[in-house]
Amino acid sequence: MKNAAAQRKLLYSLLGDLPPRQRAVKAKLVAEETRETYVLEKLALDLNGLETVPACFARPRQSAPPYPAILYNHSHGGFYHVGKKELIDGAGYLQMPPYAEELARRGIASLCIDTWNFGERHGRSESELFKEMLWKGRVLWGMMVYDSLRAADYLLSRRDVNAERVGTLGLSMGATMAWWTAALDERIKVTVDLCCMTDFQALVETRHLDGHGIYYYVPSLLKHFDTVAINALIAPRPHLSLNGNFDKLTPPHGLDRVDAELKRVYRRTGKPEAWRMYRRDHGHFETAEMRAEILGWLVEWL
Repeated sequence: MKNAAAQRKLLYSLLGDLPPRQRAVKAKLVAEETRETYVLEKLALDLNGLETVPACFARPRQSAPPYPAILYNHSHGGFYHVGKKELIDGAGYLQMPPYAEELARRGIASLCIDTWNFGERHGRSESELFKEMLWKGRVLWGMMVYDSLRAADYLLSRRDVNAERVGTLGLSMGATMAWWTAALDERIKVTVDLCCMTDFQALVETRHLDGHGIYYYVPSLLKHFDTVAINALIAPRPHLSLNGNFDKLTPPHGLDRVDAELKRVYRRTGKPEAWRMYRRDHGHFETAEMRAEILGWLVEWL
């Protein structure tokens, strides 16, 4: 693999015209409420200088700071009204309890933002937003990734968060966001992705590109990167990928290829145990067994 720093720089450059990252993230506490296992902070973050980003932060009640923390990335599913509420309320394709509660029970804090056009930021269609950004030299996925990186900046700046114990987690669109964010930011110590370790070439071969929304597509990406090359930038940091063999968004022969290649990458780094792909015969959803695998992985590595 080429020099990782140069590869990260190249990958980031493909994401369109992005705002500068030098500005400090400004955060406003909008409201706070106490729940059974955590205190919920409702926040307004200035991540990009273009529009306010609503967020929620769940801090555990039964443990003392600084907390290990998860940057949680919400899914898509066409549920544009949900966004960050997935962390708090869960979703039909996720196990219960919701991750804010599940993590807080284990002393882990969590942060989730409304990504572009979701939750409180929803208003335009995804297609309209993609087209407007394209005219301005921006890439919708690039702006989404940028906000997630800035959310990591904010999370890591909090005094009640242990900056040496921050991971990222998500399902579907949130899974893709997890491995992109970890690939671009070495401060993310642990990565967990569910149901979206999509091998790009396998997706082309199975003619299922329309299974992903238009947000997903980055101009010229395949000239420089495949799925393995992006995920290799996470090594040797711990990375658990969980997928269903019947999920059309993750063609099985693509999963075979990614798993084989990343096993080689992690062996070369001397940390073969830090990569694991979990697969079972099911579709695009989290099972109880997957939830148990995730929690075990976080206990071991976070």
